[in-house]
Amino acid sequence: MQLGLSFSDSDVSSFTPLVVLELADDTKAEAITWLLNRIRDKQQNGGAELLVNQLLFPAQDDQKSNPNVFVVGSTLQRLLNGAEDVGLFKEFQDGTMRGFTYANRESFKDFNGDGEGFLSDAECQYIIKHGLDTLRAKNEQHVPGYPKLKLYPGKSVVRRLQSKGVLIQYFPLHNKEDLKRLSFSWYKKFKLSFQPLDDIRHYFGEGLALYFGFLEYFTFALVPMALIGIPYYLFDWEDYDKYVLFAVFNLVWSTVFLEVWKRCSATLAYGWGTLSRKKAFEEPRAGFHGALGFNPVTGREEPVYPSSKRQLRIYLVSVPFVLLCLYLSFYVMMVYFDMEFWAINTYHENPNIATSILLFVPSIIYAVVIEIMNLLYRCAAEFLTDWENHRLESSFQNHLVLKVLVFNFVNCFASLFYIAFVMQNMVLLRQSLATLLITSQILNQVMEAFLPYWLQRRRNKKVHKRMRRLMGDKELPLLGQVQLETEMNTYLGTFDDYLEQFLLFGYVSLFSCVYPLAAVLVVLNNITEVYSDAFKMCHVFKRPFSEPAANIGVWQLAFETMSIIAVVTNCALIGLSPQVKAYFPESDTQLILIVVAIEHVLLAFKFILAFVIPDVPKHIQVKLAKLDFDSLEALKKRVSTHLHMCTYLLHENRKCDSLSGSTSVQIVI
Repeated sequence: MQLGLSFSDSDVSSFTPLVVLELADDTKAEAITWLLNRIRDKQQNGGAELLVNQLLFPAQDDQKSNPNVFVVGSTLQRLLNGAEDVGLFKEFQDGTMRGFTYANRESFKDFNGDGEGFLSDAECQYIIKHGLDTLRAKNEQHVPGYPKLKLYPGKSVVRRLQSKGVLIQYFPLHNKEDLKRLSFSWYKKFKLSFQPLDDIRHYFGEGLALYFGFLEYFTFALVPMALIGIPYYLFDWEDYDKYVLFAVFNLVWSTVFLEVWKRCSATLAYGWGTLSRKKAFEEPRAGFHGALGFNPVTGREEPVYPSSKRQLRIYLVSVPFVLLCLYLSFYVMMVYFDMEFWAINTYHENPNIATSILLFVPSIIYAVVIEIMNLLYRCAAEFLTDWENHRLESSFQNHLVLKVLVFNFVNCFASLFYIAFVMQNMVLLRQSLATLLITSQILNQVMEAFLPYWLQRRRNKKVHKRMRRLMGDKELPLLGQVQLETEMNTYLGTFDDYLEQFLLFGYVSLFSCVYPLAAVLVVLNNITEVYSDAFKMCHVFKRPFSEPAANIGVWQLAFETMSIIAVVTNCALIGLSPQVKAYFPESDTQLILIVVAIEHVLLAFKFILAFVIPDVPKHIQVKLAKLDFDSLEALKKRVSTHLHMCTYLLHENRKCDSLSGSTSVQIVI
């Protein structure tokens, strides 16, 4: 085996490989040389100042190995400077979280000696990613060797290569020892305890740790609902009047649940240093395109796409398409009801074991169809949102989330609303809810856990067999690891994970009063979800780059919207109960007015509660205020020092050129 003979004189073992970079196997040699030189070049020259070497895999008989695979690392000095560049927050000696600065490095807790071990692998990999992402074209007119791949000053090199397929992928390497320890404390030992969120954050970053924190919090919050739901299921199965009390508890629970989570999220984010961290300036997405123009913020040339054209695409194409999909969803729902009525009539005509089982078949088929439709729509929504050509990744994600949530909500819950408020059949509502919930959970576990596990085991066996055949008894841990991880699935983010929890939250908060075991089923699902998701993150997916996050983002708004709908739904279900209707035997109008009034009071109570409960705990507010005060005092002290120095120099009839860099007195802050 030879390492780096083509583009580097140093050996891979001279630095710790942190990131793998894979180019297309037919990439031009000029482009490779140019890219590697840019990665290695000094920052003041516009480079990333990183270490990079080529991995050369042995020739294989059955298939050709990609020769353009590289590993990227960095010196400790570059990483520490990069930590300041990306605005990393670390714990100070006084216990507060402060933005890291290299000049004050000795004042930070856990910084010992030269700083070895001060930054986690995830933080180092994030800094390297930031360095690669900020590589910008200088005076190049095009990518060397590719006259059609145009460049202009300030264009992101990595995004350009990605969008044109020259750069296939780049991802962080797993750390085998850290992964082994995390796996053991996370999912290999079954125990009823809290997840090691700090370890998850240390290895995968804040964004993923917040998802698992939310999953854990949601599961524990469901326990009171489950404990109350079990006796309701056992003793009041046929007495639907009793669900009024459960609906009232459901209202209070769905209101308090999210308000307390915001406080928990703020506590976690502060301890991880992301709560007060400033949001980084967003660069254009890799797929964003348009005519070359001038950005008044950055002062750089970059593609510009008129907002009016984007709005036309949204309102003339995307919105009609979403409405068409909603119409198809309603049509499928009506077909389901025809099947349901046929099954019920068949059972009434000939009641036996076979026809009683037949009663559940339409709901099972409908649940499977819902999952298929959600999957197909998700692909169409991604295509449409990409076609809308959003400039920023955050805007792209917001529009995608909105499209997917609207369709999934209608597709999953429309039939339940129809049964509850049009048919007013609580028996059928209970049966449909139970079938939809159980079937969707089984399908999700198969698609998210068992299928990826089985596929990854097959890949692992093929890779290990190929490496043993080629290399014999030689130990090549890095080559084998890179070969294995390049073939792993790419983790696409927490979108699907949050979406699943959003739908489960909807099943519980909207209609669990008529099927009290819904919370029990969701608790069981989430317990298995923790273990299956943990296994996938550790052994099925490539390691994702750490992404700073202070909260769960747009999903907080989605869950809060669902909780508002839950208030309306549960009030309506209470109004439909025979127990409440008995108080208004002759006046449905009066009943409706009272239910609407109660609903408005509860909504007002919900908003007052959200206002009264602070999103950030008091002790964290004090620490943040103290940090702002210290920053202001430091700024005042610096200004005062400059003023005293200039006054002294003027008194001595000396110029301040050495301080300010000009013939006049300047105060530089």
